[in-house]
Amino acid sequence: MEGQTPGSRGLPEKPHPATAAATLSSMGAVFILMKSALGAGLLNFPWAFSKAGGVVPAFLVELVSLVFLISGLVILGYAAAVSGQATYQGVVRGLCGPAIGKLCEACFLVNLLMISVAFLRVIGDQLEKLCDSLLSGTPPAPQPWYTDQRFTLPLLSALVILPLSTPREIAFQKYTSILGTLAACYLALVITVQYYLWPQGLMRESGPSLSPASWTSVFSVFPTICFGFQCHEAAISIYCSMHKRSLSHWALVSVLSLLACCLIYSLTGVYGFLTFGTEVSADILMSYPGNDMVIIVARVLFAVSVVTVYPIVLFLGRSVMQDYWRRSCLRGWGPRALADPSGLWVRVPLTVLWVTVTLSMVLFMPDLSEIVSIIGGISSFFIFIFPGLCLICAMGIEPIGPRVKCCLEVWGVVSVLLGTFIFGQSTVAAVWEMF
Repeated sequence: MEGQTPGSRGLPEKPHPATAAATLSSMGAVFILMKSALGAGLLNFPWAFSKAGGVVPAFLVELVSLVFLISGLVILGYAAAVSGQATYQGVVRGLCGPAIGKLCEACFLVNLLMISVAFLRVIGDQLEKLCDSLLSGTPPAPQPWYTDQRFTLPLLSALVILPLSTPREIAFQKYTSILGTLAACYLALVITVQYYLWPQGLMRESGPSLSPASWTSVFSVFPTICFGFQCHEAAISIYCSMHKRSLSHWALVSVLSLLACCLIYSLTGVYGFLTFGTEVSADILMSYPGNDMVIIVARVLFAVSVVTVYPIVLFLGRSVMQDYWRRSCLRGWGPRALADPSGLWVRVPLTVLWVTVTLSMVLFMPDLSEIVSIIGGISSFFIFIFPGLCLICAMGIEPIGPRVKCCLEVWGVVSVLLGTFIFGQSTVAAVWEMF
């Protein structure tokens, strides 16, 4: 490779993946990364702080996680440059082989499908609570049919979510991501201000516990953090859409994005926990009075925030199906005229299929708190395990100095082991809670 020798001490810069269109600015990349991370997990952070046993242990776990979260993003950008692929599953398949690539595709599709279902559940809950607040002044009576989630969610999906999800490139989401990020910031601001103002009608616990019940309760916070900060699935698509794709520039974008997310998540978690203590709901907004106008506005804006992140998740899930469609057509299993999966006649039906399936699953999904551990466990594959494997495999290709190579391989192994631990712990905890 140009400018590198086997004795080079640093990570080499690689040529850009040729399959991606460079249409995204650095600021747009920051906003899309932030919006990918600022999803439904924001509502769970106060509950996670309570589960960890207080502010200090939860904050320490968050900081430790942040190191691996940022390193995972940087590794994914480097792996995309090494492999020349423009999708997460393509990078894993190119570096780790077809077997690991198929595992990645399966996990990727299941994880994004469950995240989409969770987002629709959050949107439905906020719409239902909003309708209850607006009709609270009327005498007790059966709720009108038009306030039912079975009507409002399909209507919202058809009029708003579906049009936002059909664009061909992820760079389009930079416009809605700005709005969604501001909505998430408003929620964090409201929770912080409400703690100091203590409005009338707000019941909160005095002197919440500030020590963890056990070390296992501290580790149980990892899945919630993974669920909250999961933007790694979108990282490679965002990286390959940027104008400037040097590794150092991508590292700066990753650090700025996750530090901003960490600030918003920490404010929400700390002040939500200090306000309600161990009585905090898994959905922090459910702990506040339903007739508070400030909270009503927060519900509306957070629903807008989740609506804007749903298309990003759909775009990533659709990319897996498009890859499968492309390979099928090349093998002669599909019509050659529709071999381009990004074309309108393939992209739109796949988008409609994704929205329809997730809407159907929402009717059978349990409470959000019961599936956060499952989603967080699966997310550990994309935050820790697959980036670690890609880093280890890339070291067998790249001409890097022996000391740097050894350090990076050790870091890859540590990432894989940590991800495996989080997946095992969260899966066992989820199964234990079910039974």
